[in-house]
Amino acid sequence: MTVPGAIPDPVPDRPPGPALRPVGAGPARTPAPVPLPLAYRHCERVVRTRARNFAYGIRLLAPPERRALCALYAFARRIDDIGDAAGPVDERLSALEEARAGLRAPRPDPADPVLVALRDTAARFPIPLEAFEELIDGCAADVAGARYQSHDDLVGYCREVAGSIGRLSLGVFGLAGGPGRDPGALRRAARLADSLGVALQLTNVLRDLREDRCAGRVYLPADDLRRFGCTLGLDASGAFTDPPERLARLVRYEAGRALAWYAEGMRLIPLLDRRSAACTAAMAGIYRRLLARIAADPARALAGRLSLTPWAKAMVAARAIAGAAR
Repeated sequence: MTVPGAIPDPVPDRPPGPALRPVGAGPARTPAPVPLPLAYRHCERVVRTRARNFAYGIRLLAPPERRALCALYAFARRIDDIGDAAGPVDERLSALEEARAGLRAPRPDPADPVLVALRDTAARFPIPLEAFEELIDGCAADVAGARYQSHDDLVGYCREVAGSIGRLSLGVFGLAGGPGRDPGALRRAARLADSLGVALQLTNVLRDLREDRCAGRVYLPADDLRRFGCTLGLDASGAFTDPPERLARLVRYEAGRALAWYAEGMRLIPLLDRRSAACTAAMAGIYRRLLARIAADPARALAGRLSLTPWAKAMVAARAIAGAAR
């Protein structure tokens, strides 16, 4: 599973632990608390190194909102990395529960920059921290090797791992109309943020189809595989063994479903204030452009991970800014 906007570089999300101490060196010292500015700076570094698509979008926000989203992303990245790590299933599930305990703790570990920044963000913005528990549940399903029978089953998973991020981000974004906004508009925005998260995650599923399959993960619904006569089997070189024309039809069908979720989720943008709308339009636009490339050339997408060039991303961001200014 990959958090929307992420790239799989093995960069740690927190400072490395202390080096092994020689025998007789005396008791270990308690790690020093991390000052809040350094905690946020650490989270910003996580975003720069692990989330290039996400980073393009949040550049359009004011500094307080940008820092807040970096804190949200850094914790989500930590959870995702636990799910994707090598190692025994029980150890990874235990690590996910430790992350859940850290989230629920009355006070954050003062030496953990991600938790320090996250708790400060929660004090400044109305973010539903409990939504992270949905992300943890989705990652736990990944670790346990869950597969999905129907499209509805897959959508449920997408809501956990990506819709939750949309709803968390909405707590940072401003809605058009300012603080006195209608509670009904907030509920509608949360529903649309959830739908946009589903669209982004379905794009991730198609982009990472071969990478996930090589790692033993299959997200596409069994009903759809059967419908198109595909097994997603691999040969010794890691290439798919299904007939290419069947795989292409399958990918284009799934891309069409994702586009329908974009059509729903993009209705969120007019509900947001100008900066938030530009940020969301940029991130969603980059992913939708990527989905179009996957649908246009399924064979290339199935051979390896596709991405947009920095120039293409910049153009999407520029259009998002222009659209938000209207």
